[in-house]
Amino acid sequence: MIKGRRPLRLRHSWEARCRLVSLVLSGLRPQAAATACGMSRSTAYRLLCRYQQGGWSALRDRPPVARHCPHRLSPEAEAQIVALRRHTGWGPRSLSAALGWPSSTIYRVLRRHGCSRAQRLPRPAANRYEYAAVGQLVHLDIKQLGRFWQVGKRVLQDGVGRNDGAGWQYAHVAVDDHSRLAQVELRTSERGSDCAAFAEAVIRAYAERGTPIQRILTDNGAGYRSHAFRDTLAQHGIRHLRTKPYTPKTNGKAEAFIRILQREWAYGLIYPSSHHRAKALSGWLRWYNKHRPHGGINGHPPISRVSHAAGSYT
Repeated sequence: MIKGRRPLRLRHSWEARCRLVSLVLSGLRPQAAATACGMSRSTAYRLLCRYQQGGWSALRDRPPVARHCPHRLSPEAEAQIVALRRHTGWGPRSLSAALGWPSSTIYRVLRRHGCSRAQRLPRPAANRYEYAAVGQLVHLDIKQLGRFWQVGKRVLQDGVGRNDGAGWQYAHVAVDDHSRLAQVELRTSERGSDCAAFAEAVIRAYAERGTPIQRILTDNGAGYRSHAFRDTLAQHGIRHLRTKPYTPKTNGKAEAFIRILQREWAYGLIYPSSHHRAKALSGWLRWYNKHRPHGGINGHPPISRVSHAAGSYT
């Protein structure tokens, strides 16, 4: 701190105000007390008046809110805005057109009364289901992941891009509806050829365990609507189910697994590169299927519901 200069943030602190009033109460004139505390004469009289009205507590900091706002709407007008908002659900612009006040003023009124955000409609009850055996339904989905050759801004938190042009890789996931047994492959695209190749690998893996797939559920992505994917399922006699458009919760088991995949594998550790992240996938997936407790099946690992494959899955 520079010598001889009084910090401005301390000159009008609560302690400094109390000191000024104490000097005045001890017999010092307000002008002399203000000079001793580094304040103006008018400030000394204002603080003395605050002390006489409310005591020492009145000298504390007060919120910078105007006690009177001549342009503020009347309570009756604000009540009219709030009532119309709750009756119609209109936003500030629609209310402005109906009532004639600026939309910014109406928004401040709604925010002051706690109704600036639209009330969300109650969600319908979730249609939870679970097929009775392994292979009766398998959920497929894709998660896009960025490639990187060095630790980037997500970890360093500096906003500097270091992996421009690195491209993308796509995690194709398959989750069994009954057991939650998961299978993941990293591929270069989400085109129909890669979707069909992954589906072929999943079908082969289930067939080797003696649990042939009867149905496959996917979203409406272009890869899942391709001729290659359709022909692959038709070749094995598998029924293709699709989710309702714009309703990802229909494929909820795959969506939930992707969130776990991101949290515990993709972003759970700091990898030197995406190549190291890809090498760690098989180990994490083995742990997920054989050891990780799953909340949807009473805390048991997915392999526990595939008893005949417990010793053969790797």
